[in-house]
Amino acid sequence: MASCLGLYIESNVIKYAKVTKDHDLLKVEAFGVKFYEKLGETLNQIVSETFSYNIPISINMSEEIYNYFYMFSLLNKNDLKKAINTEFESYCFDKKLNKNAFETRYALCNVEEDRDKLKVIHVSSNKSSIAKILQTLNEFKVSTITPLGTSITNVASIKPKENIIIVNIEETTTITSVINQKIFNVEKMEEGSGTILNKIASKENSYSKAYEICKNSTIYTMEGKELQDEENEYLDYIMPTLHKIVTRVRDYVTNSTSKYDKIYITGTMSVVNNIDLYFQEFFDTEKCEILRPYFVSENIKINIKDYIEVNSAIAIGMQGLGYGIKSMNFKKPTLSDQLPDFLKLDMSLGKKEKDGSKPKVKINMSLKGKFDATERWLLRGILGIFMLIIIYSGISIYLENSINEKIADAEESINYTQRQIDAVASDITQLNQVSNRYVDMTNNLRDINDKIQTDLSLKGSIPNLLTEIMSVIPNQVQITEIQNTTDNEARHVIINAQSKYYDELGYFKAKLKEDNVLTNIVSTQGEKQGDFVKIVIEGDLP
Repeated sequence: MASCLGLYIESNVIKYAKVTKDHDLLKVEAFGVKFYEKLGETLNQIVSETFSYNIPISINMSEEIYNYFYMFSLLNKNDLKKAINTEFESYCFDKKLNKNAFETRYALCNVEEDRDKLKVIHVSSNKSSIAKILQTLNEFKVSTITPLGTSITNVASIKPKENIIIVNIEETTTITSVINQKIFNVEKMEEGSGTILNKIASKENSYSKAYEICKNSTIYTMEGKELQDEENEYLDYIMPTLHKIVTRVRDYVTNSTSKYDKIYITGTMSVVNNIDLYFQEFFDTEKCEILRPYFVSENIKINIKDYIEVNSAIAIGMQGLGYGIKSMNFKKPTLSDQLPDFLKLDMSLGKKEKDGSKPKVKINMSLKGKFDATERWLLRGILGIFMLIIIYSGISIYLENSINEKIADAEESINYTQRQIDAVASDITQLNQVSNRYVDMTNNLRDINDKIQTDLSLKGSIPNLLTEIMSVIPNQVQITEIQNTTDNEARHVIINAQSKYYDELGYFKAKLKEDNVLTNIVSTQGEKQGDFVKIVIEGDLP
């Protein structure tokens, strides 16, 4: 008969359940909820009260990150692992995270819409947070550390080809979808019981009292709104958070290509009365129910609601007994875990001390009498194997540490190189900007110089023009106006002239062209106005 103590730990609350497995029969021997200020002391109290000093302990993770990658289904195991690592490296690069700071696990599931694809449920957690958990429980036998989002399905009875969603409203909320008995997706929401309990506790000055208030609260459905009274004053704290959660679930169901049969509600907020009826108001075809452990009978003496309250701890405990996705265990096996059973010492608990303190562990070993030849060879073999394991473990640890150091150095070199590349790119951008400014300034100076040269070339042209006109103009021709046009045509001249005789004007035009006073000469036809004939002559300065 195997046992495991499941612990689900939040900021202010610990839920625990000691789960026992006898062949295929499961039983919860002890369970409860404790509020704590000093985590270590409360953990010792739970272990003592449940007599769990010498049994494995399974615990939840915190702050895990879920990612989803899609892979080609025909990849072999090694290529698939490399591809997943490459996707995670790309994710870390985009988020500017150190890949080596994370411990990762993953699970696979099929994509119904595309049989050539596999969906990878990738879970990562910072190594420091895992080390913190192990340090807190260093005097106990921690066997598994698993994400709650993938473990909560352990307590559900899922039929073949049945699609369900489990909404676990603990301190934060996880929405786990299961398709054909396999976990397909896990979404996390920051809103959860923690959001509600913190608001109520700030008013009541007690977290435990806030917890009891939630347990005694009742949600009235649309048909019973008129029943609300002053006793439900805390619904204003509860309902907005529940509405956000149920809306998120409804959106997920609506946007999903799969059809879901049931939506299960569990976690701390599942103890609020009528929460399943409230959820049902948002769904037409999907049935909403409170999730209860599938192995717990309805005719038990203990209130089934008390079991449901610690579903998370039961699911974590079942994970420690071998249920669920085994690859999601973030606890690395130690040397003791890897030893074969015949090398492990038989340990048993002594009787409880008179002062009420926890029982001390006693090690029962007997080496009395002489050893025969077989026993001596067996002992030598055991010692030899033990020494080989120690040497192998030492070398493995040394190599692993060396590899990790090299990887860390390489990562730092890559990061440094990337920073230098970014700096060079920034300098190039600045140089290009300065260069563009210099080009603009050069072009402006060239334009100014051209204008100055043009102005200089035109400075004496007008007086010269007038002098040359005086030398060729007939006595009978009068000039009424001379125009020098816009800057773009600074060399273009328009002359308005008049005379009583057509031939005099023709002679004047011919002389301007013949003596090269103007080039490209054109003129209007003579127009008789009174006694004078008027024309307009246009041309360019040579």
